[in-house]
Amino acid sequence: MKISIITPCFNSARTIRQTIESIINQTYKDVEYIIIDNCSTDETFDIINEYQAKFHFTFLSEPDKGLYDAMNKGIKLATGDIIGILNSDDFYYNNDVLLEVNQLFKANQDIDAIYGDLIYINKNNINKQTRYWRSGEYQEKKINNGWIVPHPTFFVKKEVYQKCTKLFDTNFSIAADYELMLRLLKINKIRVKYLPQILIKMRTGGVSGQNIQHRIKGWQELKRAWTINNLKLPKFFIIRRILFKISQFLNLFKISRQNKF
Repeated sequence: MKISIITPCFNSARTIRQTIESIINQTYKDVEYIIIDNCSTDETFDIINEYQAKFHFTFLSEPDKGLYDAMNKGIKLATGDIIGILNSDDFYYNNDVLLEVNQLFKANQDIDAIYGDLIYINKNNINKQTRYWRSGEYQEKKINNGWIVPHPTFFVKKEVYQKCTKLFDTNFSIAADYELMLRLLKINKIRVKYLPQILIKMRTGGVSGQNIQHRIKGWQELKRAWTINNLKLPKFFIIRRILFKISQFLNLFKISRQNKF
């Protein structure tokens, strides 16, 4: 079962080496790797070129309309049975992540997608963990409480994307991943399976959390994701969403107390 991994990037010289290395070091080798670059002006291009002599991957560098447009391009290029997205400032938790994903798909051939847990790390110190997104088993009613699948841990069969009339909606600048997850889970009702392990280390400092203006814009886009899909927005949705995120900090505190990290 071939797994396609897509990395969108722009001026990612500071972090993309670690992203690429986490792909190279995977024990599962039936992997197609696709990097979509938005004409970076730093050393990103040079770093990527270093690796072209080490292993085969697809590299496309051309202007795009942002992160979600790059993801859409990668999905359309992908030829694997399973598709995952690994952003250029993220990396896999260990070298067996793709092996475990493949094994779970093989053991549950009726499922459409797999997701797991995610650790947030300090962007300047990758050994400092700041939040633990413990996803838990999927229940549709949890979505009303602000819960959603962590998109970086999401691996989905290519055929699911092929059935979509729309991939990532590029009219969203912050929450297109949330809107797609909402559409797949609540409207299309794809069959998902939880892998109760940490799959991704993700650096803090994403667009939605840069400042209060970005947070407000992100909340507005979350609400719009419901309305454009003709879904009734749950009462106190933003408050529930904030409480959901607070629980991620508490998860890290509990795990730290138990000395499991």
